[in-house]
Amino acid sequence: MTSQQRFAMRTVVVTGAANGIGAATARRFLAEGARVAVIDREADELQAAYADCDRERLLAVHGDCTDGDQLAEFHRRAVARFGPVDVLFNNVGQSGRERAAPFAASQEEVWRFVLEVSLFTAMRMSRLIVPTMHERGGRIVNMSSDAAFVGDAGLADYAAAKMGIVGFTRALARELAPRGVTVNAVAPGAIRTRAHDRLPPAVIERIKSTTPAGFIAEPEDVAGVVAFLASDEARYITGQTLLIDGGRWML
Repeated sequence: MTSQQRFAMRTVVVTGAANGIGAATARRFLAEGARVAVIDREADELQAAYADCDRERLLAVHGDCTDGDQLAEFHRRAVARFGPVDVLFNNVGQSGRERAAPFAASQEEVWRFVLEVSLFTAMRMSRLIVPTMHERGGRIVNMSSDAAFVGDAGLADYAAAKMGIVGFTRALARELAPRGVTVNAVAPGAIRTRAHDRLPPAVIERIKSTTPAGFIAEPEDVAGVVAFLASDEARYITGQTLLIDGGRWML
């Protein structure tokens, strides 16, 4: 873990932070001195993920990110505890998972869920935070996926939502650049998360074989990129989507 303190005295918000990339990134910000507010609907996992962390610099809230009122209350509590938000990582999102299907057999209720959790949550959380960033500057990092670029079969709704994140990132970046706010996205490929661990071994091997790097990354690999984009070192980078997928898709 890094010994840098790039985020000392800064307030960071991470959504969907009970495990995987969200937890790894929140812990990375904590390690670099930030005051971090996290939200997730899985209460037990949320508490376990930060059991060894400095509670003075952590606010962990049990809540559903698809509920606009709960997001607003989370934001209110974060600001009351730590002050205005300097960094927002819109991490929460998922595919239809066990309800995913080829498009001809897919259901609209699943599309709506995937779009809600993977796109609308980012838009709502950003809308809460942007007015203050207008005055102070800041960093927003959104979670896309290489599925948006590759177009994986059976994930049409997820690919649409995650490409929506790319468009949202670009438009918001252009609006906010004059205000000293950068807005970027990360698009991970195969990362060793809880959902990924449920895949059959044959699928894991196929993913490895189609990834030039030849291995599956850890959540910490994504956390390091998010931390860079949120730092002062990335002040001249905005509107970009960085793929973190071992070369599976190259722009």
